[in-house]
Amino acid sequence: MQKSIKVTIKGRVQGVGFRPFVFQLAHRYHIKGTVQNNMDGVTVFAEGEEKDLQSFLLSLQTEAPRLSRIDQLNVLEVDVQGFEQFSIIESERKGASSLVIPIDTAVCDDCLQEMNDPNDHRYRYPFINCTQCGPRYTIIEQLPYDRPYTSMKSFPMCERCQKEYEDPLNRRHHAQPIACPVCGPRVTLIDRHGQTLDGDAIENAKQRLLSGAIVAIKGLGGYHLACDATNEQAVQQLRTRKQRPARPLAVMAASLSVVKQMCEVDEEEERILTSPEAPIVVLKRRTTYPLAPSLAPGLKTVGVMLPYTPLHHLLLDEEHIPVLVMTSANRSGVPILYKDEQALQDLKSIADYFLVHNRPIVHPIDDSVVQIQNGNVDFLRRARGFVPDPFFTTSDVHEIAALGGQQKNVFAFGRNEQIFLGPHIGDLQNIEVVEHFQREYEHLRTWMGVEPKVVAVDMHPNYETWNIVKEWDVSVIPVQHHHAHMVSCMEDNGINSNCFGLILDGTGYGEDGHIWGFELLYGDASHYQRLGHLTYTPLPSGERCIKEPWRTAVGMLGYYLGDKGYELAAQRFPDKQYEIQILKQMMEKDIHAPKAGTCGRLFDAVSAFLHVCTHSTYDGEAAIRLAELVNEEYIYEPYPFELKEKNIIEIDLTAMWLAIAEDVKRNENIELIAGRFHQTVVSAAIEMIRKAIEKHPQYHRQMVLSGGSMHNRYLVKNLIKELQKLGFIVYTHQKVPCSDGGLALGQLIIAANRRERKSCVLEFQQK
Repeated sequence: MQKSIKVTIKGRVQGVGFRPFVFQLAHRYHIKGTVQNNMDGVTVFAEGEEKDLQSFLLSLQTEAPRLSRIDQLNVLEVDVQGFEQFSIIESERKGASSLVIPIDTAVCDDCLQEMNDPNDHRYRYPFINCTQCGPRYTIIEQLPYDRPYTSMKSFPMCERCQKEYEDPLNRRHHAQPIACPVCGPRVTLIDRHGQTLDGDAIENAKQRLLSGAIVAIKGLGGYHLACDATNEQAVQQLRTRKQRPARPLAVMAASLSVVKQMCEVDEEEERILTSPEAPIVVLKRRTTYPLAPSLAPGLKTVGVMLPYTPLHHLLLDEEHIPVLVMTSANRSGVPILYKDEQALQDLKSIADYFLVHNRPIVHPIDDSVVQIQNGNVDFLRRARGFVPDPFFTTSDVHEIAALGGQQKNVFAFGRNEQIFLGPHIGDLQNIEVVEHFQREYEHLRTWMGVEPKVVAVDMHPNYETWNIVKEWDVSVIPVQHHHAHMVSCMEDNGINSNCFGLILDGTGYGEDGHIWGFELLYGDASHYQRLGHLTYTPLPSGERCIKEPWRTAVGMLGYYLGDKGYELAAQRFPDKQYEIQILKQMMEKDIHAPKAGTCGRLFDAVSAFLHVCTHSTYDGEAAIRLAELVNEEYIYEPYPFELKEKNIIEIDLTAMWLAIAEDVKRNENIELIAGRFHQTVVSAAIEMIRKAIEKHPQYHRQMVLSGGSMHNRYLVKNLIKELQKLGFIVYTHQKVPCSDGGLALGQLIIAANRRERKSCVLEFQQK
């Protein structure tokens, strides 16, 4: 007996070959009906025998395409309509969107095989793709995802591509970016004067890279600057021209075997390197491979990715160009470059040549960056390959937005039970970045089909997000920075009940007006209690201390050790005698010397005192270089410290500074001092927690670890070990960064909780 059902499917089901997959299943099980994309996902009308329909539904969930993800599948029995065949029908563009936007993914093995086959008509074609790979988010102008609403609309399909596109049994059926050498985008090599070079653009670019040139390459989500990663002169030239003296440069290796020659690679690192998302993975370098010494000065690690576009694969080869520097082409402090005219203008003093193509990038996106920590993926930057994939929540987040922080900015939206984090925006310190924020926010808001009524912002009064939100007609909810970090990690792990949060961070505005960043909190998304922190010390000259960590060291030494501290500072920084006297007066008169108790500034101060890094040229340099000196497999003896119990527990590091100064005077091994300092941070945090649970034995022994300093592998590994000894279940971040790139997730959940409480209070008052 014939039955008819309507199947509605939500999730990542557009742009991933889902409709042809449904079509093929329908043929297998003798089903008649239709499949259609709409603003909600995919709708299927299926008619057939009951046993065939059951098999069809089972296969729908167990055999779905590798890039798809089914979040909801609803089945409704309907009247039989008498379909004569099964067909894919035109997309429905009406209604509010609840779509999951498809993500950009690395070129698949099937496409690579065709690209390398001299008999295939797409042989060596740099834009080969199918339903299982290629550009998605970066080319979409409107939803639903159909070719006329992408930047491929200006490339009419040739007869051959059209035939593949329309064939439901073909791998490229409804692959919106489908193209070939006859009808698709093309690559051109031009010089810095705008002159097009004759010949094969990719081969010409390879020859110039081999000869030491710097080439700007238009990729999937923006421009990269590339040069031979084994050519020290080329790398130094790139650093000089880009005015980036020390920031580590990411590299792209021709293959996994090249990566394994360069770096130590474990099983999980290999899995994430070769995944469809293809992020940059931070790996430990081998000293035997001839990478340019200035690639990552002072570091034992390097950020490595594999080629993720066909163009990258054609540029690199194991024999001639095994590894290229592949770094974002933006100037420091401005968004990633993605428009051709702007790139040619901005980079003409940096790049010798430009390898460009004529497929417009609609949405720029940076490369994602991860490291593996304790066997888990630790996001340093969540971007290409992951954005804008949603998270699911049990909180009511609908029509709430969160604007993130000032640094490493990422915003977030709530829609029904979904949370969407936007792309990595960067530091909101100049007009270009703020405009980039506003542009991407508006795009994603429109795509999501939401009109936020409540917006969460960091409570810091001078953050740019306050200037952005004041133009909007919304309710604004200020959120304390470290509470947002804590709740971000809670949401990342599905924790709704009260728990502890240890937040080790660089900067965050505290409720007492001081700068927090070494915090022990207890609570949930609705409230928190501050149980302990690092003693406040002055930052003489304020934010300047971030770029000049020696100033932070002077502040801590002067505060903890008085005149002896200033003497020590003068000995360690002999060229700063005059400035030290000025800083001393600033601290004594409390002029432009805000009080701070942060893990990030503590790392900076020790790094500067040890002469590891007295001036930071990129975010976190002093702390990163100090961490690189530590052997993660070794347990060091901590320096002495003291806990003071006032209203809340305070960590006093006077004894530690005296001991470090003594070790430096004795010319003790700098790696040992760095290791002992790391263990002191661990031990002080654990003792603070031990005291807190003595005072509050009824509190749940669940602990979330968050804040930018939790990227430090030694700290996390040893904190987890010691916390487990105290009976804690310990949680770290899973899907968002522990640093400010994950802040918006916590802000959103806190805002949702406050809105819910407010509505409950109103309801109670009305009763």
